Amino acid sequence: MRVREDGALVGEGRAVEGGNVPLNPQVKSLLDGLAEAGGPKMSELSAPEARELFRGMIAFDQPEEVTRVDDRVVPGLEHEVPVRVYTPADAVGGDAPLLLWLHGGGWVIGDLDTADATARALANRSGAVVVSVAYRLAPEHRSPAALDDCLAALTWAVEEAALLGVNSNKVAVGGDSAGGHLAALLCHRVRDEFGPEIDFQLLVYPVTDLTLSHPSMDENAEGYFLTKETMTWFVDCYLGDQDPKDGAISPLRAESLAGLPPALVITAEFDPLRDEGEAYAAGLREAGVAVEATRYDGQIHGFFGLAALLEDGARAVDQAGSALRRALS
Repeated sequence: MRVREDGALVGEGRAVEGGNVPLNPQVKSLLDGLAEAGGPKMSELSAPEARELFRGMIAFDQPEEVTRVDDRVVPGLEHEVPVRVYTPADAVGGDAPLLLWLHGGGWVIGDLDTADATARALANRSGAVVVSVAYRLAPEHRSPAALDDCLAALTWAVEEAALLGVNSNKVAVGGDSAGGHLAALLCHRVRDEFGPEIDFQLLVYPVTDLTLSHPSMDENAEGYFLTKETMTWFVDCYLGDQDPKDGAISPLRAESLAGLPPALVITAEFDPLRDEGEAYAAGLREAGVAVEATRYDGQIHGFFGLAALLEDGARAVDQAGSALRRALS
């Protein structure tokens, strides 16, 4: 679904009637395969075990070629932050846009390798130099450690614009799921405290309210890859005893959404996070921020990162790349 000028959502993804739910047939096949494979629930594993399980789930990826890939470390508040820099063919010449990409994984799992295929595809589609960030993970490092690392990486990338071949006046941040949460909060922190100016935010099924209280969290609690049980485990690992109602933690609950960068918000119909992502897009719009919001019908959480398997995932990555090109041209 796409948002019209009047704010209404209109159909974007393809959905077919299949049984009791209109799941995309490619998704249904994927979910059936996962169900047949079995295995433990992620919330039953230790964080290191969950990370290893997740790495194995993305082994099918066939990464696209880009002109150059560099692994670097940047100075953080407490330690060095690993980043991976992707330079596509369109970025050669020294005046490319910059996209800071923040991977998903519930703040607990995910790394530069699990984000590699998506970062490459976004670089090629957008023409931007993509800096993918390996922020610190929970529960070893709770909030706001990950956000601190993201700000450090953004600051470094802008300060080293000449080294990276980017234009420091064409800067976007983006992420999927927990990465979308961090991208949104990064825009808040830069607005309210300090940091380089951000021109655009790409939020892919973002976590925006860590109270997990929106209707889709229960409507899609089981059977669609990401579960409410897993989200609860992720939040517990990430926050510990911190208050999820704090606007510094849940961007949807911030005092004001005014003055934030223009955004593309992508959601999925059968995602527990659907409603909070769409509520955030609506809140941005009400605050005067330019927003394009698209719901992909028949899709599940994670489809954006499954572009190698799902046609809608590839379409969403294309949409994101085009939006970045327009916003940063």
